[in-house]
Amino acid sequence: MDLREGTNDIESMEGLGMDVERNGSGFEDEKEAGMRQPLLLRKRTMNTTSQIAIVGANVCPIESLDYEIVENDLFKQDWRSRKKVQIFQYIVLKWTLALLIGLATGLVGFFNNLAVENIAGFKLLLTSDLMLKDRFFAAFLAYSGCNLVLAAAAAAICAYIAPAAAGSGIPEVKAYLNGIDAHSILAPSTLFVKIFGSVLGVSAGFVLGKEGPMVHTGACIANLLGQGGSRKYHLTWTWLRYFKNDRDRRDLITCGAAAGVAAAFRAPVGGVLFALEEAASWWRSALLWRTFFTTAVVAVVLRAFIEYCRSGKCGLFGEGGLIMFDLSSTITAYSTPDLVVILVLGVIGGVFGGLYNYLLDRILRTYSIINEKGAPFKILLTITISLLTSCCSYGLPWLARCTPCPADLQDQCPTIGRSGNFKNFQCPPGHYNDLASLFLNTNDDAIRNLFSGNTDNEFHMSTLFIFFTAIYFLGLVTYGVAVPSGLFIPVILAGASYGRIIGTLLGPISDLDTGLFALLGAASFLGGTMRMTVSVCVILLELTNDLLMLPLVMLVLLISKTVADSFNLGVYDQIVKMKGLPYMEAHAEPYMRHLVAGDVVSGPLITFAGVEKVGNIVHALRLTGHNGFPVIDEPPFSDAPELCGLVLRSHLLVLLKGKRFTKERVRTGVGELLQRFGAFDFAKPGSGKGMKFEDLDIQEEEMDMYLDLHPITNTSPYTVVETMSLAKAAVLFRQLGLRHLCVVPKTPGRPPIVGILTRHDFVPEHILGLFPHFNPHK
Repeated sequence: MDLREGTNDIESMEGLGMDVERNGSGFEDEKEAGMRQPLLLRKRTMNTTSQIAIVGANVCPIESLDYEIVENDLFKQDWRSRKKVQIFQYIVLKWTLALLIGLATGLVGFFNNLAVENIAGFKLLLTSDLMLKDRFFAAFLAYSGCNLVLAAAAAAICAYIAPAAAGSGIPEVKAYLNGIDAHSILAPSTLFVKIFGSVLGVSAGFVLGKEGPMVHTGACIANLLGQGGSRKYHLTWTWLRYFKNDRDRRDLITCGAAAGVAAAFRAPVGGVLFALEEAASWWRSALLWRTFFTTAVVAVVLRAFIEYCRSGKCGLFGEGGLIMFDLSSTITAYSTPDLVVILVLGVIGGVFGGLYNYLLDRILRTYSIINEKGAPFKILLTITISLLTSCCSYGLPWLARCTPCPADLQDQCPTIGRSGNFKNFQCPPGHYNDLASLFLNTNDDAIRNLFSGNTDNEFHMSTLFIFFTAIYFLGLVTYGVAVPSGLFIPVILAGASYGRIIGTLLGPISDLDTGLFALLGAASFLGGTMRMTVSVCVILLELTNDLLMLPLVMLVLLISKTVADSFNLGVYDQIVKMKGLPYMEAHAEPYMRHLVAGDVVSGPLITFAGVEKVGNIVHALRLTGHNGFPVIDEPPFSDAPELCGLVLRSHLLVLLKGKRFTKERVRTGVGELLQRFGAFDFAKPGSGKGMKFEDLDIQEEEMDMYLDLHPITNTSPYTVVETMSLAKAAVLFRQLGLRHLCVVPKTPGRPPIVGILTRHDFVPEHILGLFPHFNPHK
């Protein structure tokens, strides 16, 4: 774990008598001193907040990532020795990996669509054929039975192989890109379950999408390629040694997340903007260019495969092109009265979105109690929701009345043997059931039906109201089961439904087509739940190929986001917080302005000398889970005690394993180290491959020998003075992507370091635990 191992460590430290008194700050102002009174009375204690979090549906320990470049003597020597050929190779590899991520994500996106359309299509055709023979009960058994088998299979592989694959995965990817790591977030097993679990879950008729899981899938593909494969599954590539650091992996995973959105929505520009607006915490122009290249590759791959499928070689998949829901044929002309309707839609979207997020939070907390009981309960919950969904999808269309087919229709009505707008269900020839046309279809086809233009009278008002209510609540209860599930599709379905309702009600004062109202309703609900504006706007325009709607979509998104922000956080921010992931926002909390860096430093602090006894290092590594240790030079290596830098736990383990010890307390220098090690020996390995303390084999006689830490010590760590505002320290920590921030004393004559700030020291639970009288909002 990141800096602290838990209560055992604390007890061990207390047993050693290592409780360190807190340094008072010596304030002149009595009022200010009074405000800090609890601090002065408090002993420095171990911070154990935010050490575990929920990843998918699994509770696991978390660590921070090292985005900082470790500038030690070894790194400098290696950097100086690199030739132009190696630098060129590194740049070529960056672009090659971006290309491979785009290709792989595009292939997975196509496979997902192909599999879902064929599996769900077979199930729906089987149900339809039985309905045509008036075998209604047999049709229900076939429909619910197929759904049950698919749902149970999805839940079983998720619960037993990779619980981290449950849910959309966007909160986990967002947390990873913020600097939070957990063992299984991007593991190969998570990738496997994410792909097949998503196909099975969507095919099972659940009210969920494959779009969120595609973002996680893209990130997993990028991680697998970037870390040089997987040693556990015997897939390794040694030539990727240049990317064995968190900084380069972060950039690749950002490209992967963007590629996932591009593959899911066939929206390459929307993918780049999604990564920029929602996923990434750090961004720069070079990354923008590479991300854009990756999503362009995805678009080309999808275009090629969809053209291939138009000839009918892909079974039931092949209808539609790169544009999912084409609205470009609809004539878009709007006037001032239409803005009133946009205002109404925006406000409704904001209210419904805020309510959706509130209810989802409550449901996820309830589900977490069930999921904690083990895999069988996860599968049982999934089966229960599957039965509920099947009953609604098959039962509710019986409430709808049969509608005669429109006379001037070019399409087949009722639709038999394929997906379409007009489902026969129980109706006589020449009639269709409009509610069945929405429920007994794939989610993509249901959205296509709602978005279709020049269909003002195709769906009754009662049909749209029943469908909206069912989708709204089924979407809530489905997200949180142990199946890879996205929120985009349920939100678009519900939004498009009430968009059509509003369009029908306010039709007399507006000239817009009801299909366009469905699009604006979907935009308003997306803005109300996800609180994204730019990326959602571009994704919707790329989905529908209707650029003329840009001003209206922008307006409705801005209104719905503004309204919803007054109620609660966006859905992904809310889930990140609920899962216990110590996510650092770009801004500091208001109460941090009342504190200084020295107020929240936790201890006890363990430091090493520049040339340290092996026994002391082994003892410290055994007793603590710290990942960073200050190195302090003392006489005879310096005139007075001074902070030399920071040494990482992983580097210490490599050095101890190499056993380059000396009997005398002398500096050996970087030359001696390079005879035994290369710079890549200290590079960060992939997930789960790192060296552990248990791997060491230090003999008793070696414990009294010495080890020179200078060559592997980061001699330029970021430091702040203890009196710096905690708010400024938090912003600095977040913007630089740090794991450790050294706090140094303001006055001379004291030890050269006061403590180390980590991500966990900025967590509200820790700070408000130290200062319970603080108002978290002021």
